[in-house]
Amino acid sequence: MLDLKDRNRCPTLEEIGQYVENPVFIKFCSEIKIVFQCQEIIEFSSCSWERGWNVKFKKSGKTLCTIYPRIQYFTVMVVVGKREKEYVEFILPECASELQRTYYQTKEGNEQRWLMVDLEDEDSLYHDVFRFIHIRRNS
Repeated sequence: MLDLKDRNRCPTLEEIGQYVENPVFIKFCSEIKIVFQCQEIIEFSSCSWERGWNVKFKKSGKTLCTIYPRIQYFTVMVVVGKREKEYVEFILPECASELQRTYYQTKEGNEQRWLMVDLEDEDSLYHDVFRFIHIRRNS
């Protein structure tokens, strides 16, 4: 089994997908690659809060999102900064209640909120996170 804490062995996206054991992970990554025309960057984070391998998607030097693999689900981090805030707050009332709660419970620092959203299904939450990524890309 893949050890996400093993800094010496960089996994492939497919190996991470096998680790997650949820087809929604590969679907989410594939959609980001197609929609935003970018490739994944698999990086090792030494951060004590979230140590291990993660998957980043960047476009034009801006991180669109970072994905933290889990077993049976994955966590997507999307940053809502000063430029995105107005647009995100405009659509927020239409978003899944779970995402609304996450947004308002996430403390703002340096005019940013670092939202951590757990995904396991292709449901409204999945699509709302994608909307936030679109806003991040276009801001």
